[in-house]
Amino acid sequence: MTRHIRHAAFFCALLLAALLVNAARVQVVEAPAYDDNIANRRTTIARYGQPRGNILVDGAPVTGSQDTGEHLRYERTYTNGPMYAPVTGYASQVYGTTLLEHTEDGVLAGTDPLLSPFPLWGAAARGRYPGGDVVTTLRRAAQEAAYEGLAGRKGAVAAIEPSTGRVLALVSAPSYDPSVLSGNGSAVARSWSTLNRDPDRPMLNRAARKTYPPGSTFKVVTAAAALDAGVVEDLDAKTRTPDPYTLPGTRTRLTNASEGCKNVPLRKAFEWSCNTVFAKLGVEVGVDRMAATASAFGFNDAELKIPYSVAESTFDTRVDRAQLALSSIGQYNTRATPLQMAMVAAAVANGGQVRSPYLVERTLRAGGGTVAAAGSRPMRQAMRPSTAAQLRELMVDVVREGTGTNAWIPGATVGGKTGTAQHGLGNSGTPYAWFVSWAQGDRDVEPKVAVAVVVEDADADRGEISGGGDAAPIARAVMEAVLKSSPEPRR
Repeated sequence: MTRHIRHAAFFCALLLAALLVNAARVQVVEAPAYDDNIANRRTTIARYGQPRGNILVDGAPVTGSQDTGEHLRYERTYTNGPMYAPVTGYASQVYGTTLLEHTEDGVLAGTDPLLSPFPLWGAAARGRYPGGDVVTTLRRAAQEAAYEGLAGRKGAVAAIEPSTGRVLALVSAPSYDPSVLSGNGSAVARSWSTLNRDPDRPMLNRAARKTYPPGSTFKVVTAAAALDAGVVEDLDAKTRTPDPYTLPGTRTRLTNASEGCKNVPLRKAFEWSCNTVFAKLGVEVGVDRMAATASAFGFNDAELKIPYSVAESTFDTRVDRAQLALSSIGQYNTRATPLQMAMVAAAVANGGQVRSPYLVERTLRAGGGTVAAAGSRPMRQAMRPSTAAQLRELMVDVVREGTGTNAWIPGATVGGKTGTAQHGLGNSGTPYAWFVSWAQGDRDVEPKVAVAVVVEDADADRGEISGGGDAAPIARAVMEAVLKSSPEPRR
């Protein structure tokens, strides 16, 4: 009898061990598959069962959470949603997350193990904690100035702090209100359909995820390459440039929007944006050195993140001499985001150094403790410091007496470069009006802001000067907002 009881007990122990092994398999090994199963709503219910952390600008939230009392209890809300949409993106119960709502989802949703007082245990337990906050680098005054400047227009603005790479403003127009996508009702599906059918593409982040031909603003890069390569040694020496200039190996004659560009020095060519001079300079510099300089500024970098990904700005390295001439004046295959062109202006302002742009200053736990902070950003030298000093001089001349006078700010030193970029079949599209610039207050020890503005629906009849007429006033407003405001204390 005892022997049978012992056998039965041993068998029960085996069954218990098998049960425990299977439970461990299900809860540990198979857990990710069950979590991702479309039929499993527990993860979704838990995700929306608590308020989401907030995205902060100047210490104040621009997001929130609304208690609906339903199974998916909390929906995302947005303050000034259209103004901040290119930064926040959306957090939708149906369509997921984008931009900062996506890249910082672990902190905002409370699933990041670092939110736990014991991170290693939190990672193993896969727990959920109160949502943390994301502190952005944005300056509210600059964002408002950019958004109001583009009101009723189609385009984008990017502003960064030259010495650090902090993104101070990022605006895209037309925009949309992310809150219309937050819930899961039929209205959300209708809003999604309406937004995606809109030919103006309001959900497209034009500041960081759309590339444009940069037009004459790219002449900053060409001038840097020519000065660094020694092709130009004296800003006031004649450049021996014909007007018109015949593209090498072709019969195509390149002309200028301005009069008097024949043989002009680089100083005047930059001030009045002479296409012929810069096309010829690009050819003399050569494709290898032009490409290397463009790359140093950030072109052809597919890995740029701020922390969400940024569209790659491109300078074609497989061009003949005629194509290189056009590329050197920001046409042909040269493409850039407004953020990239703000980086170009910032490099000039920062002594030739390019700081990688970033949008998140730090992340916080619900109680205010720091989870992670922005560390030292990568830096590279786009040009010699002496070249940057010469370019600052040239850009200041553009604002003082050239095509960028609309960007002048009393009590500040402002440098700029206008541009009008042709596009479309046979250049039939309305030209894009560009302006890139930087500003330094008279009491500041270094430039405080670099800005790039592109307006898609600029006046087609104003030629090169449209960048100064359509885009420069917007840049001026953003620069003034930064120079006049100081950052609010950040949590």
